Amino acid sequence: MNTARFTVLSFLILLSSAYAQQPAPPPPASPKPPAAQAATPADYRLVTGDKLRVEVYKDPQLSQSLQIRPDGKITLPLLGDIPAAGKTPTELRDNITAALREYITNPVVTVIVIEATPATIYVMGEVGKPGPQAMTGSMSILQALAMAGGFKDFAHTKDITILRKSSTGMRRLHFNYNDAIKGESTPMMLEPGDTVIVP
Repeated sequence: MNTARFTVLSFLILLSSAYAQQPAPPPPASPKPPAAQAATPADYRLVTGDKLRVEVYKDPQLSQSLQIRPDGKITLPLLGDIPAAGKTPTELRDNITAALREYITNPVVTVIVIEATPATIYVMGEVGKPGPQAMTGSMSILQALAMAGGFKDFAHTKDITILRKSSTGMRRLHFNYNDAIKGESTPMMLEPGDTVIVP
């Protein structure tokens, strides 16, 4: 009987020792933080349709999530309509900060682009394939005309017009295709929202 008890005790001691020597299970892996949203470049120009978050420090009533309207403006409490299209987020932030100084002492404003509208230009008139074109990077007017299928037979290539929105209104720029292909002028670079008109 004593031998049996000793055997049982020895077995229990060996068993507890084996458990004690096992490495502790690793702690559960902490969830990975969600990937940060791709930041827009510092020189990004806001366009119609961009979704923004305007944060005014310690003022939730003035902080707003909004979208740039077709007229290129946004609306904020106290300030009303503010031009936004064509500006960088930093320029818009500075404009809002300056306007709020009339109502708030030392306002701290942040402007974040939540969702950028894909950059688009438009080619109209005497071209093979008129319509919108997506901009995947910098684009010259020569590249846009090529993507639009080139000119039709009676296109006036010396008097092409580019309509461009700016903070002061619509600008009309002129482009002479004949001079450009001869190397007599610098190729004109387009901006998002430009409309190229070939008469």
